Amino acid sequence: MRCPFCGKDDDKVVDSRSRDDGRIIKRRRLCLLCERRFSTIEEIEDKTIYVIKADGRREDFDRKKLMKGIQIACNKRPVSINTLDDLVSRIEIELEALPSKEIKSIEIGEKVSFYLKAIDEVAYVRFASVYRKFQDKEAFIKELNLMNSINGKNK
Repeated sequence: MRCPFCGKDDDKVVDSRSRDDGRIIKRRRLCLLCERRFSTIEEIEDKTIYVIKADGRREDFDRKKLMKGIQIACNKRPVSINTLDDLVSRIEIELEALPSKEIKSIEIGEKVSFYLKAIDEVAYVRFASVYRKFQDKEAFIKELNLMNSINGKNK
């Protein structure tokens, strides 16, 4: 960090305090050349992600809502909460890395489905039944048969 007094960038942090749940960090610094103190504030750049719903509405991305949907699919399955938290974090990181601030809900559903299939196939089918809006048992059976053929279980 460049000293506002002498312009040199040789300093040390003498105190740090966070606020707003760690999203903002205030640092007290000491310039090692002129020995003057100054403060800096670091803030996480907020990239709001908007989810475009099937009906065209836009909503803010909600990590808790995503987690709840995945937890429902994984109910009474041998999947730890840490695994689910890691999954949601991975998806959130992927969304934040996208060049657009808007993503269709169907694309989020595809990401969840992709990862859930590798974690727990029953949870995947549960999630897919809601996300893909299976209307009848034939659609459900078709998805199961597709899974079996992909996994090499269908002969």
